[in-house]
Amino acid sequence: MEIITEDEKIALEKKLAERLASRPVIANRIAEARALGDLKENGEYHAAREDQGLNEAEIRRLEERLASAGVVDKSTCPDDMVFLGATVKMKEVATGEIDVYRLVGEPTDNADDDIFEVTASSPMGESMMKSRLGEIIRVHTPRGVKQFEITEIL
Repeated sequence: MEIITEDEKIALEKKLAERLASRPVIANRIAEARALGDLKENGEYHAAREDQGLNEAEIRRLEERLASAGVVDKSTCPDDMVFLGATVKMKEVATGEIDVYRLVGEPTDNADDDIFEVTASSPMGESMMKSRLGEIIRVHTPRGVKQFEITEIL
């Protein structure tokens, strides 16, 4: 079971609604292309059918994710513990550089240069999960082990 935040659930439901709304549009494209005649050499028809297949596959994927996902309840998590959906300020021990990270289930399309999104399944996300304020976590990266101190949970 995948654990997601309430915001991620809302975003998935929105994507699903958009995909479901595009079904009639794609069906109209197929009907219009079919009306043009010979289907063997009808590029518009084949492109519309391919779009339909991709759209249906994405609808199934989104429905399966929503059906199997569990939404994290932030009220049950202690205030000094990092959990899914938390935004955390951390200092890299070796350099003293401070950055802000958000622990997410899946990366979003929100481009925020000030906050780095970290998925819960990544090495950093696994190290961050259930760590506490003031704790030093170890992250195994391709270039070796890095240590970060959790300085603030925003």
